[in-house]
Amino acid sequence: MTRSSILRRTLLAAAATLAPFAALAQDKLTVRMDFAPWGIQAGMHLAEVKGWFKEANLAVEVQDGRGSGNTLQLVNAGQVDVGQIQLGLLAQARENGATVKSFAGFDRRTDLVVLVDRESTIRKVEDFKGKTLVVFAASPWAPLIDLYLKKGGLDRSTVNVTFVDPAALWGTYTAKRADGLMSTIGSALPVAEKPRPSHPVLAEDVGIAFPSYGLIATEATLKSKADALKRLVATQQRAWAHMRDGGIEDGVQAMLKQRPDARLDPVVQREQIRLTIEFFDTPATKGKPIGWQAEEDWKKHVDMMVQAGALKAAVKTSDLYTNDLIQ
Repeated sequence: MTRSSILRRTLLAAAATLAPFAALAQDKLTVRMDFAPWGIQAGMHLAEVKGWFKEANLAVEVQDGRGSGNTLQLVNAGQVDVGQIQLGLLAQARENGATVKSFAGFDRRTDLVVLVDRESTIRKVEDFKGKTLVVFAASPWAPLIDLYLKKGGLDRSTVNVTFVDPAALWGTYTAKRADGLMSTIGSALPVAEKPRPSHPVLAEDVGIAFPSYGLIATEATLKSKADALKRLVATQQRAWAHMRDGGIEDGVQAMLKQRPDARLDPVVQREQIRLTIEFFDTPATKGKPIGWQAEEDWKKHVDMMVQAGALKAAVKTSDLYTNDLIQ
């Protein structure tokens, strides 16, 4: 089966899922993003602009965020229904007593990256010996830095890892006070294009396994609002299939319309959406529906977190994700 035929089937299935709800009252959901608007959020904005939430009888309030960790806390506290965050944070959260779980994973491939000058000779972790890396303390990179350096025979005595406030992160890198910026490829690489054209050194190249962006809710919400959440997932499957099938510009324009005061650069948004789609699949999820998550990927991630010392013991993967709401 060709990719285009798979996409057509995905779109038709999502539309068919939403159609029976046309006569029902709208269910309200609050969905909080990870940060200020950027490409990974296009699916939510596109669904609103296209009227797909309305077709699904959903009234969705999409909130900007202040970091994946903060959004996870708000979801766990019941202050919002759904969070769209980096899913690699869930294992530590569950170990610490949180009840949140992923019910759809979009960027299933590890997108953690170190940006370096495009003309730099740095291409692998070993090349960072004697260099300076900049990162912020609440970054998803934080629990993995030592393991990452170890993969190249390095540690913090041979690499200067500098922690800064998130607001100072970009300024430090673009002023060339650091050789590398630790971030995610989709969010960072397009932004760096103008102030400091960069090349990505991918964490996955040394076996780092970190599920990227997806949707989370508490176990209680997954039970009490299962029907509404299933419809939410269907709208996102429809939105991302639309963009993956040539509709990226629609996603860009939806974001510009929904966040007119954010001063978004359409060139940056376009590339962020493209990179998001590029990191959708792992070998274990190819050919599966958008949002579907693989046990193999989660097991690999948990084992790596234990190896990194970020977990005291392996957590059950069944506590981290469910595919029950995936069409």
